[in-house]
Amino acid sequence: MTTTDPRTIVAAKRDGRALAPAEVRAFVEGYTRGDIGDPLAAALLMACYLRGLDEDETLELTRAMVDSGDTVDLSNLRAPTVDKHSTGGVADGVTLVFAPLGAALGLAVAKLSGRGLGHTGGTLDKLESIPGLRTDLEPDELRAQVERIGCAVAAQSANLVPADGKLYALRDATATIGSIPLIAASVMSKKLAVTTDLIVLDVKAGSGAFMKTPEAAVELARTCLTLAKGWERACIAHVTDMSQPLGDAIGNALDIAEAVHLLRGEGRGRLRDLTVRLAGDALARLEGLEPGAAIDRAERAIDDGTALERFRAMVQAQGGDPRVADDPEAVLPRAPVIEPIESDRAGTLAAVDAEALGRASAALGAGRLRKGDPIDPAVGIVCTPKIGDRLEAGERIGTVHARTHEAAREAAAAVLRAFTLVDGPVAPPPLVHADLG
Repeated sequence: MTTTDPRTIVAAKRDGRALAPAEVRAFVEGYTRGDIGDPLAAALLMACYLRGLDEDETLELTRAMVDSGDTVDLSNLRAPTVDKHSTGGVADGVTLVFAPLGAALGLAVAKLSGRGLGHTGGTLDKLESIPGLRTDLEPDELRAQVERIGCAVAAQSANLVPADGKLYALRDATATIGSIPLIAASVMSKKLAVTTDLIVLDVKAGSGAFMKTPEAAVELARTCLTLAKGWERACIAHVTDMSQPLGDAIGNALDIAEAVHLLRGEGRGRLRDLTVRLAGDALARLEGLEPGAAIDRAERAIDDGTALERFRAMVQAQGGDPRVADDPEAVLPRAPVIEPIESDRAGTLAAVDAEALGRASAALGAGRLRKGDPIDPAVGIVCTPKIGDRLEAGERIGTVHARTHEAAREAAAAVLRAFTLVDGPVAPPPLVHADLG
């Protein structure tokens, strides 16, 4: 442990000097222990935001965060293990389908997920809308469940990467979230603290994502891949489109219902297409299959009901009501007010402010503005049009699930304001912008 005054570390980064590994580690350890307070840590974060971090600094920051707490070893399971992570978006229910689908394909999917913040939904919040389901699995429980049924989605324990938890909260409070090295270190510290055979990254780009352009998302993906390489861990990254909601449901129980219908073979569209693509690519990498054949196997695992049965088993293993796999609307909480959204004009949908839709759902109670805020699992928005679709005036394009009629009207108006319609045809955006790794 170095005795360097932490103020000299802040000053060095402020002035543009690359920090030595010992300096990075000393600062992270000091902040995690409480020896360094928030004001000085905030100053370092702002210096990193403005001056940047090189590859060595980012790698050492990631190592120090991993070393700040426990790790989970999922090696030596019977099946190849995979951990999938999304950088966050709107109507992004991929994990809800990917986990049981991967299990149906013979993979072991261990997913440590987070809660929603701001306009992005949280997988844990969605799963906990299933009556009885718990996500607070201990590491031994997580491992045993993955070994037994092939998948588990659980909360990150307080002892796993605690330095990241403290630093993330401070970044959120100090407007330093947008630094690509800091984002990459945060994402990868949680992935690298869990030993799996493959890490799958879904890096979102567009109006509903933190990375607003494909170029920024590619830069983040490459930084994450560099960190994985530094740990000698296999990792693939997909830069995917979030210029509009991925699925139709923007809520918690609503997201679960959409995922179940998709797993029942009743849903088509971009959410299914992307999940199948990610699961197929993971299978191809881990089992040495040709990508097209692996994707075909993923399609069949949904259509023949195998993935649905893995979802049912996962829900039951985590204490949830397994009947959600048969009739989600009968099991999940329902909002007292359900009102239609009707298009107020005709035209072709040319653009969507996906972040505005996420915030409209959060305003209903489906999300949180601050960590720890309560959420309402029943409320949210279902919005079906995708870019390139033709809308007619008065056409029903979705529903609002709310506690009051006034809240429903406000949310419906927000949806319409988020749409840009034009007269001519519009080409839909690509589903995947880049495959890396």
